[in-house]
Parts: sequence; structure tokens; C-alpha cells
Amino acid sequence: METMSRQADIELVQELAAGHEGALAEVYRRHGGPVLGLAKRLLRDPNLAEEIVQEVMLRLWNNPEKFDGSRGSLRSYLLAHTHGRSVDLIRSESSRRMREEREAHLAVEAGLSLEEEVWEMALADHVRQALSELDTDVRKAIELAYFGGYTYREVAKLLDTPEGTIKSRIRSGLQRLNGLLANSGLAPVS
Repeated sequence: METMSRQADIELVQELAAGHEGALAEVYRRHGGPVLGLAKRLLRDPNLAEEIVQEVMLRLWNNPEKFDGSRGSLRSYLLAHTHGRSVDLIRSESSRRMREEREAHLAVEAGLSLEEEVWEMALADHVRQALSELDTDVRKAIELAYFGGYTYREVAKLLDTPEGTIKSRIRSGLQRLNGLLANSGLAPVS
């Protein structure tokens, strides 16, 4: 049975190489469940896991010649790529967090002079005032992302709103803040 399944997968990959989209759907039907399961187990985030599955399937679609049926099954190949991509993502996120913590620690150690502290407090008052002029949905998204320290994805979950909508709100809100702060005589925020 294993040999028959492996042979069928090899034929599917050959169809992929010929550009048959239906072959990719069949690959997903056969192997998508275990691939998604592994990604979820490693990442513990269903959204990130789905992104990894999509990336692994797209990689197979773009480079079907990289699969060698003599070295193992298609499922093993897909699971190996899923594992590698998931581990890369975990390492990347961990590295990003460590870098941000290090930068925050260095900023605290650097300290500010009394003049800088007064300027920062005045600037904070202007920013708070400008924020209060934004629509509630936009203000909440900006506050969670910039003051709460949440990622766009986390903000989207907290506000039960699509991530693309959150990104748009934040982008338009920051542009509006730039205008409001520029009108108050302060340099625009970036």
C-alpha cells in the first residue's frame, strides 16, 4: 500500500511540474491535515500555522523538481519543510523579542536629562491630545500596537478585526497624527 501511495504522490508531483493546479489541490487534500497539525503543534498559533502550510505548498508548486521520490514520501518531504520553516519562524520571533528587550534596556540605562524629560512630557501631552481627536477604532488600534506593545496580529485578535483592517487603521491614524502634530508645531512622527 505504501508503495502505491508513494507512486501516486510521485505522479502528482509530475503533474505539478506540468502546471496542473488540480494536482496541488489533491496534494493538499492528502497531506494538508498532517502538515497543518505539525505547524500548529510547533507554533501554537493557528494563523501562523496556516501561513506556514500555505508557504510550504507554494514552495512545492514553484519547485516541484526539488522533491525526490527515491528519498522518501511526499508527506515526509512536506513535513520536513514545515518543521524547518516553523523552527525558522520561532527563532526569528525569539531573536526579534530579545533585540527589542535589549534596545529597551539600553534606552532605560541611557537616561534623559531634565530638559529632555520636560520635552518628552510636553510631547506626550501633544500626542495624547492628537490621539483623542482620532476615531475610536483607529485610536484603540494605535494604542494597543504602540503603547500596549502588541503586534498587528495580536491587535487584530484583541479587537476581533481582520489584520489587514488593523494595519490600514494604524497607517491612516499615524498619517492623521502626523498632520495634527505638524499643525501644532511639532515634527511629524514616523
